[in-house]
Amino acid sequence: MDTARQAQVAFYLTGKRPGPELEPLEGLDTRPALMAHYRDLSTLRYDYPLVLVNAAGASGGRVRALSGLVDDALEAVARDEDSERVCQHVLRLEMGLRKAASRGARGPLSELWTRTAAQLGVEDDELLRDSLDRAFAALDADGSVEDCDEELPFRLLSHVWQAAEERKAQRLRREIARLVHRLSNILRADFARSEPGRSPDALRASVGGVDRDAFDFDALSRVLVRTANRTTITESRRQRLARLITALQSYDFEPDEFRFTGCDRALAAWRDRLPALSGVAQAIAMAELEIAGDYQEDRHDAFFEEYGADGLSPEDIALFADYLVCVNAATMDAQEQAALIEVLSSGLPMKVLIQTDDILDAGFPTGKSQGLNRGAPHLANMAIGLNDVFVLQAGASHLLRCIDEVSLGIDYPGAALFSVFSGATAFCGNQPAYLVAAAAVESRAFPVFSYNPAAGSDWASRFSLVGNTQTESDWPVQTFTYENAERRRVSHELAFTFVDFAALDERYARHLALVPWGSWEETMRPVPDALAIGAIDQPDQVPCIQMVDGQYRLQKVLVDEKLMRDARRCRDSWHNLQELGGIHNSHAERLLAEAREALAVEAHDHETSAEPEASSVAAEESGAALEREPEPSPDEAYIETARCTTCNECTQINDKLFTYNENRQAVIANPDAGTYAQLVEAAESCQVSIIHPGKPRDPDEPGLDELMERAQPFW
Repeated sequence: MDTARQAQVAFYLTGKRPGPELEPLEGLDTRPALMAHYRDLSTLRYDYPLVLVNAAGASGGRVRALSGLVDDALEAVARDEDSERVCQHVLRLEMGLRKAASRGARGPLSELWTRTAAQLGVEDDELLRDSLDRAFAALDADGSVEDCDEELPFRLLSHVWQAAEERKAQRLRREIARLVHRLSNILRADFARSEPGRSPDALRASVGGVDRDAFDFDALSRVLVRTANRTTITESRRQRLARLITALQSYDFEPDEFRFTGCDRALAAWRDRLPALSGVAQAIAMAELEIAGDYQEDRHDAFFEEYGADGLSPEDIALFADYLVCVNAATMDAQEQAALIEVLSSGLPMKVLIQTDDILDAGFPTGKSQGLNRGAPHLANMAIGLNDVFVLQAGASHLLRCIDEVSLGIDYPGAALFSVFSGATAFCGNQPAYLVAAAAVESRAFPVFSYNPAAGSDWASRFSLVGNTQTESDWPVQTFTYENAERRRVSHELAFTFVDFAALDERYARHLALVPWGSWEETMRPVPDALAIGAIDQPDQVPCIQMVDGQYRLQKVLVDEKLMRDARRCRDSWHNLQELGGIHNSHAERLLAEAREALAVEAHDHETSAEPEASSVAAEESGAALEREPEPSPDEAYIETARCTTCNECTQINDKLFTYNENRQAVIANPDAGTYAQLVEAAESCQVSIIHPGKPRDPDEPGLDELMERAQPFW
């Protein structure tokens, strides 16, 4: 083994660079290869910045992407011969807004629009002013402009919660007004039937305008008093109705009182407020009985004396304001975690945001990497286990895409937990929080999932992995294109793994080592391939990832065994989520295998028990069929599908190239959807040797001589 190879193996096993054969990453401004083109987000049109729309009932919802609002405005105004000019001007202003937001500018869209337009010189350019004025007039919403930063999760959740609370308060306000009106009518009607209600002064007060002088109220009173209904309501009922009206009118609709920065504070406030809520809930229930004329003192007085003593029913709780609790995971101590568990397990009407800013090392003050932090994901998994808690986990980058789930959680009649990774870590250099959060989701380090107990009674209805890329794969795979040393365009498929995400974090630099171009070897294998091999003491192949430095040069970077352990744990956690989401379910696959085995045994028994003549005829027919079936060309890639054992090896390499048919057996879906290298790799990894890679379709693919030599045993 040469010196360079020895150094690579030593680094994998120990995490130490033994000599000059390997180089550190510090100072090279490296980033994963698939993120090479995302250095200045302000030049791209994507989900952010957001506009938190301040008008109730606004079209398009209460949270909108700036780019979406601009597109709608352009569609409304850019239809004439000057549409190209208007589009260019408005998109230029949009880029200015995006740059301002990335630098921390905040405020209503209308104000930022005016400010940015002035910076573009709108006062000196008549055509520019015309374009921007027309687009501004076509904007169908206004609201606070928010970029993806440390404050975004709280602001977005608070905005959606505020809107929901306003709707709930409006419903309850209308209901209480209805009850008060009906109860007051009962008292007014009773007063009108009584002697005081038919006194001259009372009658005079009931008649308004010029008609008052046309009546002799003293005479009228004498007549009405003689015919007054002497069976008015009892004094006890009159007092009860007055108490109910007072209790109903005492409810405080101000939602700002119900925001908290800790679960323990929210619990204390809930306990303090519970007697008042019980009083209002009791008044509502009693009022309904009184209005219907069904209240019976001998039965209901005793019942309502104990009303709410054992807590309010879910139906009563749903009438009142929910609490919003926003907590940063870094500040959660044992007391706060205990309070969180109490909130969730008791089903209190609280919506809890747990924001995590560092999922790689939260809670470790030393600054040295300790591995993937399981704190926030652990809380989300724990909440799912409680069965009746709404749970949403997402990166801040994906909150707009998950806005429907956010709204469902806010409206859910019970406890809800929102676990959000902001991406605003201090250890990823100048990487925007949006990119860090998106990388965490893409790498399965912080995948998106939701659990909605109200959606149905089974896991298929309640649990969803929608929002993740390529959910059937261990790692999402994208096409990476670059220019090689011969200035030729090269493309190949590249997976984005947990290691790629960790490589963004400066604390993980010691787990990575750059290999100089001249020392690249075939034994350096991509992380997914190395994970498929498993942990080994003396690796024949060392894991690596591809990165791009500050000069956009492609680099290969070794990964040590410690970081590979974290990647393996991340992959295993993703497998668990896949099973919950019905993907690669081990129980279903086991039943499928057993069913296939039973069918095979049944077919074998049937063949052996058949008459010789029938067997002979069947054999002749089968032979004739085989003769009629054309032999596959050795130049074309194909799979002996009937022998497939559904081991997932090939689909994990490229699920666009390889897929399963209706019998869950592998076929080649599109030979142009992958590389010849992937075909050869799949043939080598196939447990039953049924994949035949054929000849290369792309004569310009790198390394064809070696690949064809490896493919010969499978032709």
